[in-house]
Amino acid sequence: MTTEKIKQVHKENYGVYGARKVYAALNRAGHRVARCTVERLMRRTGLHGVRRAKGPRTTVPGPLSERPADLVRRQFTAPAPNCLWVADI
Repeated sequence: MTTEKIKQVHKENYGVYGARKVYAALNRAGHRVARCTVERLMRRTGLHGVRRAKGPRTTVPGPLSERPADLVRRQFTAPAPNCLWVADI
């Protein structure tokens, strides 16, 4: 009975509601159920809300052969103005 109500609420909201919102909608409708029960039943039936976060995206360096030569040997200080120019593309 509870699983059918969870599926109905999830379907009525275009499949974007997660366990927290399904739990709130069921309680507003008068069907008292615990949030952990909603989470467990949704997991069991394969229902989930929209997942917006994609996770961190980090830079993956390419092969060493494609990098330009290090002409300043990682020393970015110059003895005088206009002696060393460094740019990042």
